[in-house]
Amino acid sequence: MELRQLRTFEAVVRHRTVTDAAHALGLAPSSVSAQVHALEAALGVPLFVRGARGMEPTEAGERLRTWARTLLEQAERARRDVRGERAPLRLGALETLAGTHVPPVLARLAGRRPDLAVEVRPERSRAVLLDDVAGGRLDAALLLDTGDALGGLGFAAGDGSLAFVDVEPVPLALVAAPSHPLAGRPALTADDLRGERLLVNVPECSFWMAGTRALGPGLERIRAGGVPVMRAWAEHGLGISLLPRFAIADSLASGALVPLALPVPDLSLRLVWQANTDHRPPIRALLYAAAHP
Repeated sequence: MELRQLRTFEAVVRHRTVTDAAHALGLAPSSVSAQVHALEAALGVPLFVRGARGMEPTEAGERLRTWARTLLEQAERARRDVRGERAPLRLGALETLAGTHVPPVLARLAGRRPDLAVEVRPERSRAVLLDDVAGGRLDAALLLDTGDALGGLGFAAGDGSLAFVDVEPVPLALVAAPSHPLAGRPALTADDLRGERLLVNVPECSFWMAGTRALGPGLERIRAGGVPVMRAWAEHGLGISLLPRFAIADSLASGALVPLALPVPDLSLRLVWQANTDHRPPIRALLYAAAHP
């Protein structure tokens, strides 16, 4: 077994598909597949089967999963020890937030703890972020949520071992092209949206979940893609979309999109960490930096 094969194996376990694992690792999908096949050949057992959720580990794969985490963590600790490096603070974040909301937190943290190295890991999957925090592979993660409990937006929040703090509100807007029949109406209700085409990404997307809560089930959901794709489709009159204002500020300013007159509740930028680690100085510094804009 090679460490690179174990790293690739773990990525496939976490992300459930070869394509998503390749994206996370910065590799070609063919390279990921080749490494998994080579690892299976070296061990003489199949490690995955294709299931309803994608690539599911076999019984042997589940056993290797535990060993892979241990071996990779030991190898990383050995590398840092030999080089005389201190372990960085590992902060995960949804890709949607990595370029907009993470930099201010890092700037405040650097001002408070300039000696602290921080490793940021953008991630498309909220489930992977939560699993990595719970499993100790991340120290904390930034994601979108709402309500008084973790998972109020509608996602599974684990076994209750995670703590959180809300950093700031994330305003949303229901938007459409200026030519849309609902544009310019002085006030709308959810009933006015019945039969409209709502541009969405996937059910796990924060904005899909927020739309389910705020708009109800009476719309036709059209899967477009991520936030840039939903914005572009809405600008071309292909439907309406519920998007974060920070991602559409330019489109609103230019008039390419207009907000529809239906109030929608904000989401929260939420920092999540293991409750039993908040005594550690790096975590305390991160919590202070996140909670004190």
